[in-house]
Amino acid sequence: MIQIAICDDNIDELSNIVQLINLYRISKNFSCEYAVFHNGFDLIATLEKGKRFDIYCLDIIMPGLMGIDAAKEIRGFDKTAPILFFTSSTEFALESYSVKAINYVLKPITKEKFFFTLDEVLEHIKAENNEAAIVVKSSEGIQRILISNLVFAEIIGRNVLYHLRSGKVIQCTEPFSSVCDQLMKYGCFIKPHRSYIVNMQFIDTIENQLMTLQTLDTIPVAQGKAKDTKQQYLNYQMEEQ
Repeated sequence: MIQIAICDDNIDELSNIVQLINLYRISKNFSCEYAVFHNGFDLIATLEKGKRFDIYCLDIIMPGLMGIDAAKEIRGFDKTAPILFFTSSTEFALESYSVKAINYVLKPITKEKFFFTLDEVLEHIKAENNEAAIVVKSSEGIQRILISNLVFAEIIGRNVLYHLRSGKVIQCTEPFSSVCDQLMKYGCFIKPHRSYIVNMQFIDTIENQLMTLQTLDTIPVAQGKAKDTKQQYLNYQMEEQ
C-alpha cells in the first residue's frame, strides 16, 4: 500500500490533487492511501511522530515553511522517498536538486500531466524495490524486507523483531546470530549491543551509552563499545560521501 503525503496551502490545489489521485486509483487499479497537509509544519510534525510516506507531493511557495525547506526537513527523516514539487514558479527549479526531488511540475496540474508524473514515480519505486532485500518467515508468512526499509533488528527472548521505517514490526523466530551474519554482509549495519543490529542509514546521534535513530527509537550501546561504534559510523559516513 503506497502512502502519499500532499502538502499545499491552497485548498483548491489540494482538492485538485486529491481528485487526480482518486482518478488514478480507479483508472490504474492502483492501491494507495494519502494524507493532506495545509502547511509544511503539520507535515513535519507528523514525521516527528514516526509516520513515513512513500511519496511526498509539495507546493513550493507556502507561508511559514517553504516547500524547499520542508523537503530539507523531510530528508532528515527519509533520504530516499520520492519528492514531487508542484508549483506555479520556475524560480526554485535548480534548488530542488539539492533535496534530490524526483520531479518539478508546473501548475496547473492537469490529469495528463499528473498521470504521466505518477507513472514515472511508481516506476522509480518499482526499480528501488529490486534492490537488496532479505526474505524472512514470520507469523504472517514469507515476507521480503528491503534493506533500505530496515531500521534495526533486535532479539527479545527467542523472537527476532525487524523494525521497518514505516513503523511496522515483523516478528520471526530464528537465531539472532544468523540474522546478524546475513545483515552484516551489506556493509551498512552495525552491532552496538549484543541484542541489536542497526542500519547506519538511520542513525541520528551516538552518545556514550545510547544511540538515537531518525525514527526516534533509542538503542543501547554496550559498555566499552562506544568508541568503536562511533568510529565505524564515521567510516561509513565517509564512504557514503
